[in-house]
Amino acid sequence: MQGNKTHNPDSTSSSRQISRPGQSPTQDTPSNPAPRVRFAPSPTGYFHVGSARTALFNWLYARRHQGTFILRIEDTDKERGKEEWTEGILSALDWLGLHYDEGPYHQSERTSLYNEALSKLWDAGFLYACNCTREEVLERTRNNQTPGYDGHCRDLGYSRSGHALRFKVPRSGLTAVTDVIRGNVDFPHQAMEDFVVAKSDGSPLFVLANVVDDIDMDITHVIRGEDLLPSTPKAILIWKALQGEDANLPVFAHLPMLVNEKRQKLSKRRDPVALESYRLKGYIPDAFCNYLALLGWSHPSGKEIMKIDEIISTFSLEDVNHSPAFFDVVKMTHINGEYIRSMSTADFIDVSSKWLEEAEAPWSRDRFDMSIYTRIAGLIQERVATLSEIIPMIDFFLLDMPIYDDNAVSVLDGNPEAIHLLETALERFSGCDWETDVLHEQTATIAAEYDLKLSKAQAPIRLAVTGKKVGPPLFESMSILGREKVLQRLQELLYRIKTN
Repeated sequence: MQGNKTHNPDSTSSSRQISRPGQSPTQDTPSNPAPRVRFAPSPTGYFHVGSARTALFNWLYARRHQGTFILRIEDTDKERGKEEWTEGILSALDWLGLHYDEGPYHQSERTSLYNEALSKLWDAGFLYACNCTREEVLERTRNNQTPGYDGHCRDLGYSRSGHALRFKVPRSGLTAVTDVIRGNVDFPHQAMEDFVVAKSDGSPLFVLANVVDDIDMDITHVIRGEDLLPSTPKAILIWKALQGEDANLPVFAHLPMLVNEKRQKLSKRRDPVALESYRLKGYIPDAFCNYLALLGWSHPSGKEIMKIDEIISTFSLEDVNHSPAFFDVVKMTHINGEYIRSMSTADFIDVSSKWLEEAEAPWSRDRFDMSIYTRIAGLIQERVATLSEIIPMIDFFLLDMPIYDDNAVSVLDGNPEAIHLLETALERFSGCDWETDVLHEQTATIAAEYDLKLSKAQAPIRLAVTGKKVGPPLFESMSILGREKVLQRLQELLYRIKTN
């Protein structure tokens, strides 16, 4: 890093113009090196779907242009950061298939670089020491038209040691941010406070550490959420202070905000935003990535369901929309269901059985019979949109008795028609051949005898066999389950509705 030796904080800052669509810095042409992008999450909580979208867009851009995808863990927040959250980030990226080319780098292990940068900025006159408390600043600026720090310590000449360090924002002019997605955004210096770059204990803050790391790692594109746009002019000021007015700034691309159905920004407290929860519910990683890609970007032809290779081959930052993107769980679930239905049966069995091994289920692990699951998987693949929906579809195969829908059972309590129908079914199923077609035929005959539609006649039989009103095809399920268990369950439901 090359810092200036002299500095006039009241001078007007200029900025390099970043190219718009069709111009050089945003494209991987022979005159430009392959891009180097970074995903830099903070390990301070569950992995947010917004973070997953940011990681995906960085990864897509790197893969589209044969670039490098770098993982950098911003773990300088010692109070909120936890090792378990770091493990969660690594696990989430692995699950999504977003494998990084370099890293993970940990900011906590790069303190010497930040201290070197702080010393250069201090020696060049870009920083000053401040001993104001938050309460003092609030009291002093309560009636100011311009919010933020008022520069109280700017010219007091405090020593560096033991004080927070603030950057001297020029008092005139502006910093322009040219963004691939948002266009030109001007930030007048008069509206910017002298921002803190290091705490009183010497710990660097986000904006300083980010710039130092981006310079050190030769980052060419900063692709991140819209919420970080206000910090970008601060980053540019630091960048130029360290490298001069002709600093080689990266290309900036701030992704649109994710909102809920009320068009409110997604909130950890209010909305289901933890990626881990969707993983537990049985979403397919490729389907999840497919949906995330649509949060701000769209295929040139409007196509929505795509394999990851097609997304890579068509992805472009210039095609990302700046408008807020609605995180629609219903649509994501639909896409997930399409992915499940498009799998071969063998792939579905492989993916779903692995998920079921880790899932919470009403059966003990030793009761899971792979030979049975292989026979029934094809029956349920067309009927589920997430892997978690498999559990109530198959639990009656793996339990001694089904988990009865008590409300459905109570409707049949004391019902003469249901009792007679189940008694007839018990009799017919006791002596017929145990084959799917025969079971279907016997039930159709019973329906005709009672002057009922087949669906009406098989409803109490389904409830007896599966415990539920809906599920996989009944007669195939009965065939797999076996005569003994089916007859036992018919007797059980009969007993329940006769005695209640």
